[in-house]
Amino acid sequence: MPTDQALKLAQEADLDLVEIAPQGRPPVCKLMDYGKFKYENAQKARESRRNQTNVIIKEMKLRPKIDQHDYETKKGHVVRFLGAGDKVKITIMFRGREQHRPELGFRLLQRLAEDVEELGFVESSPKQDGRNMIMVLGPHKKKADAKIDADAARATKAQARADRQAEEDAEREAAHLAGPVAQKKERRRSENLDPEIEA
Repeated sequence: MPTDQALKLAQEADLDLVEIAPQGRPPVCKLMDYGKFKYENAQKARESRRNQTNVIIKEMKLRPKIDQHDYETKKGHVVRFLGAGDKVKITIMFRGREQHRPELGFRLLQRLAEDVEELGFVESSPKQDGRNMIMVLGPHKKKADAKIDADAARATKAQARADRQAEEDAEREAAHLAGPVAQKKERRRSENLDPEIEA
């Protein structure tokens, strides 16, 4: 179709003539609302950016002479981070004479990796970096999957709470309809008042 005829068709339909394949012989064009096309592409790009997840590296610092309770607390934080789909950088900080015993830090990192192996894996093995020893753990779950699981758990919890509240309301209503509330005692003169005082 000649170009002037295609332009005339586009004007009659109140659309734009957009060249799709300029290298083709003959070039391929399409009648479309170009403003609407650009808007829809921008919406798709915005939606894909919204669904995109970026992995955050969380950091946990430990000392070689950490107490058992403190270790459990730190391990709980690492478990929470890995469960949320984030990477965790574990740093062992050495001080003074501790720097001559790096195997203590290495054993501690190995123990932590074994404790959380069902949630994550060792992404970079322990290595000495000056006064610190560093290891990075990566999650087995992707961030998006972890977010979906967390949302589902939150929805289940909210539903259970709503059900429990409905049951309590029903029990309260049934108790209210069952009968009158306990009769109030008749007020009488208190025995501990001075008998000389008249009512």
